[in-house]
Amino acid sequence: MIYVRDIINLCNGKLFSNIENLDLECINFCTDTRKLNEGDIYVGIKGDTFNGNNFYKEAFSKGASLCLLDNDTKIDDTYRDKNIILVDNTISSLQELAKYKRSLYDIPVIAVTGSVGKTSVKDIIYSVLKSKYRVLSTKGNLNNHIGVPLTILELNDHDALVVEMGMNHFGELHILSNIVRPTIAVITNIGTAHIGNLGSRENILKAKLEILDGMDDGILIINNDNDMLRTVKYNNLITVGIENESDYIAKEIQDKVFASNFYINNQYIELPVGSKAFIYNALFAYAVGTKLGISSEEISNSLKSFTLTPHRLELIKTDSINIIDDTYNASLDSVKNGLELLGKVNGRKVFIFADILELDEYGENIHKEIGNIIIENNIDLLITVGKLSKYTYEVVKNNNTECYYFESNGQLLQDIDSILKDGDTILVKGSNGMKLIEVVNYLKNK
Repeated sequence: MIYVRDIINLCNGKLFSNIENLDLECINFCTDTRKLNEGDIYVGIKGDTFNGNNFYKEAFSKGASLCLLDNDTKIDDTYRDKNIILVDNTISSLQELAKYKRSLYDIPVIAVTGSVGKTSVKDIIYSVLKSKYRVLSTKGNLNNHIGVPLTILELNDHDALVVEMGMNHFGELHILSNIVRPTIAVITNIGTAHIGNLGSRENILKAKLEILDGMDDGILIINNDNDMLRTVKYNNLITVGIENESDYIAKEIQDKVFASNFYINNQYIELPVGSKAFIYNALFAYAVGTKLGISSEEISNSLKSFTLTPHRLELIKTDSINIIDDTYNASLDSVKNGLELLGKVNGRKVFIFADILELDEYGENIHKEIGNIIIENNIDLLITVGKLSKYTYEVVKNNNTECYYFESNGQLLQDIDSILKDGDTILVKGSNGMKLIEVVNYLKNK
């Protein structure tokens, strides 16, 4: 447990008020007053466009037992009777508290990173581990310098932890790894996500390998079919793959549109989702589960009943069309995976595509490459939205494929009813910032 005295000692905190009970247990930490419950510890975070420290009054009105705030916060003197601790930096303090909380637990800790598929791999590993363990897992994609500490601070009576760890720049995974102290690290792949920030795939690999910085002779599990990861040397390395000989390899694959089955080490595996990407996801989960003492049969049963997180290749059926909602985010690799799945569909195949963001000078070439992937998979109709997707549109248009270009979702929604037909299967894909979920919501409700 973490107590008030621990916060003061670990974070070099100063009391704004005379806290009488230094042994008050600090169980739940919250950075959003809209989600705060009575008894929670409110942590004020200073963001780019707002200052969470200024919401301490609202936090107390909702029953916060204590507020952790930055030193420079202007606090009303009438709050002298409230539990308030001031620190130099609330984010650093949150990380320090998480690091301490982690040190109290001698349990398996699985950290997941990669250019694509982090959340799906985290979810499928959780699905396997919960058959034997009381597992705490990252909620949604709270995978950054704030979300990861908040996840760790939720540790209670758990005996396993699965943490998703994201990054945009060098040094970020170094910090997170030293907080999380993984016993098993999983790197899903090295693609082009954030290449605009890091400059090359070689640099992306270097940044992802920072996940090892907090490990003490732990296990590293990698995708052996990824050209960059195949170069990694590590003492305690486990590989998974489909195309290259690996420690855990999928064989006799039957990859259908919305389901797949295969064998791993003579164990039959069924997945209630199609796509090559989820076969890799299953391989990661199988490797982790095996290392943590879960039987092949238990792993198989868990994978068979696995359910997808919303907005990740989520199939939505209406009376007239089928929608594949993959709007959670986008990268070159995930777009390719989605198009390969769409290419297997019977009937008219429609791709609604919006820009992949954070590519900088690589944006034009990557969006042109996606145009060629669309052609290779015999997609019948392309609808694009955004500045960069216009490069995709031009490539496909030159192939005499039916396609449309719109500058915004609003323009698209004005014309979409006249473009689509009954029986269409529509893959909707783009970076989260492009808000294609607006299009999905319109299609499933019309």
